[in-house]
Amino acid sequence: MSDLISLLAETWAYLLANSARFFELLREHLTLVFVSEALAIIVAVPLGIAATRNDRVNSIVSGFGNVAQTVPTLAIIALAFPILGLGFLPSVVGLFAYSLLPILTNTIAGIESVSDSTVDAARGMGMTDWEILRKVRLPLALPVIFAGIRTSVVLNVGSAYLAFFIGGGGLGVWVIGGIKLFSTTQLLAGAIPGALLAITLDGLLGLAQRRLGTETASDRTAAAA
Repeated sequence: MSDLISLLAETWAYLLANSARFFELLREHLTLVFVSEALAIIVAVPLGIAATRNDRVNSIVSGFGNVAQTVPTLAIIALAFPILGLGFLPSVVGLFAYSLLPILTNTIAGIESVSDSTVDAARGMGMTDWEILRKVRLPLALPVIFAGIRTSVVLNVGSAYLAFFIGGGGLGVWVIGGIKLFSTTQLLAGAIPGALLAITLDGLLGLAQRRLGTETASDRTAAAA
């Protein structure tokens, strides 16, 4: 126990002594996560919507998402390297591909979970298919879609460590560097903040998801009344 406390104290001292470098790596890590996640949302949500409108598109989109998720992030980054070179861009491409599936599957599941009776009621009020999608299906599916985004973000925080291998920066610089130098202090200085970041983002997104779920339940109650 005393050894663990001593190790954590050394890690804290290392962070304080290298605070400028730490915040630089943290900024790079956050940029990788949020840029790739934003791109994944922009692509996956419309694809998920399109997949619910056409069975053939559904099979194609789902197959693409499953392949992207099955291939390891490092392999995707390695495939992007010969085309895009080293640095930020290939790292974002790899993380983007790995982020797609949770958002894609939850978008499809959320939209398809809206009951037929709700859709029929909206259609009986004279709504077009586009209006039903925009005013009924998407608002009711939002908590499920948000759950996919939450899962994707947490996965991305961990996967972003691999960006180090092609010069993408981030906290992986300290983690991989610590392994190479047999420096447990440097390794923990990169690993612990990443773990805390994932827990924090998961908690914040979880609160937002529960709030969305509460608002959606209230809207359903009001509509039923």
